[in-house]
Amino acid sequence: MNDTTKPTLPDRLSIDPKSPHHVAAVFQHEIGIRFNDKERHDVEEYCISEGWIKVAAGKVLDRKGKPMLIKLKGKVEAFYR
Repeated sequence: MNDTTKPTLPDRLSIDPKSPHHVAAVFQHEIGIRFNDKERHDVEEYCISEGWIKVAAGKVLDRKGKPMLIKLKGKVEAFYR
């Protein structure tokens, strides 16, 4: 597929469709997240400019049944695979 048909990756992105930072067009393509020079597959949300990702904190759920998230700070890179 051509890189010109892919939308640019936003500075902040969430996989939760209810989030204001969810961009459905981006998820039609496979994306990757590199955090502190290691590729992560468990990222729920990221912000490149602020340098953080949110990942699930084990198997703990909040009162709505969604995983509890913890914020990790470091160098964040988003890319298309």
